[in-house]
Amino acid sequence: MNEVVRAALVQQRWTGDKDSMIQASVDAIASAASQGAQVVCLQELFYGPYFCQVQDTEYYSYTEAVPDGPTTRLMQEVAERHGIVVVAPMYEQEQPGLLYNTAAVIDADGTYLGKYRKNHIPQVKGFWEKFYFRPGNTGYPVFDTAVGRIGVYICYDRHFPEGWRALGLAGAKIVFNPSATSRGLSQYLWRLEQPAAAVANEYYVGAINRVGVEPLGDNDFYGQTYFADPRGQLVGDAASDTDDEVVVRDLDMGKLAEVRNLWAFYRDRRPDSYDPLVKP
Repeated sequence: MNEVVRAALVQQRWTGDKDSMIQASVDAIASAASQGAQVVCLQELFYGPYFCQVQDTEYYSYTEAVPDGPTTRLMQEVAERHGIVVVAPMYEQEQPGLLYNTAAVIDADGTYLGKYRKNHIPQVKGFWEKFYFRPGNTGYPVFDTAVGRIGVYICYDRHFPEGWRALGLAGAKIVFNPSATSRGLSQYLWRLEQPAAAVANEYYVGAINRVGVEPLGDNDFYGQTYFADPRGQLVGDAASDTDDEVVVRDLDMGKLAEVRNLWAFYRDRRPDSYDPLVKP
């Protein structure tokens, strides 16, 4: 992994249609690349509205195959054009009736490296995700990319410490957490959970949230996208809570060894005592 990785996060407002949303994201990736970013992550379900505010089979139409669908192929072209690693969260159809909240990971030469399917699926007011998604079945993969080993953990996943730790044990140095989370529900947790995960697991976390109020409901997506370092400190400022923004930050990978040598959490783990944690 490079000593310093310039990484980017994209938060956006719903444009009103899929095609223009994809174009806005392609433009945002180009902006990140023009600023020297080597890796970029888009927001959860990036090319659509957050349709889980309602339960309507109409929104199954947003599904695509991953990696054989048109948006994954486009993202491969964009990644290769700019020489940038791309994490693209999409609505995946494996086959009719098997639908997942998925992130495709594409290397800087355009190679499709694999996918992560969201493991933890909420079903609460304004977040009716069990209507749309099966729980993921990919485990917690870590991807070897041009910028090193990265992982993905999607939105509601962040409330569950087990996956964060699994990614760290698999060697992730940066974990991206694309989200769609609203002001009234979770804002008080937004600056707590991801920095705490970065500390506990001694890696960088990129926390992405969309912005705006969408026509499907009153969820107020509050942005405030940021990177947290392994000391739990923000790398630069968080993004706006109202506007589209491309957040580009330099992540000092030397800090990972420094923190791991100081705290040695991985050395001091006691997996022999954790069996009760995985019992139903």
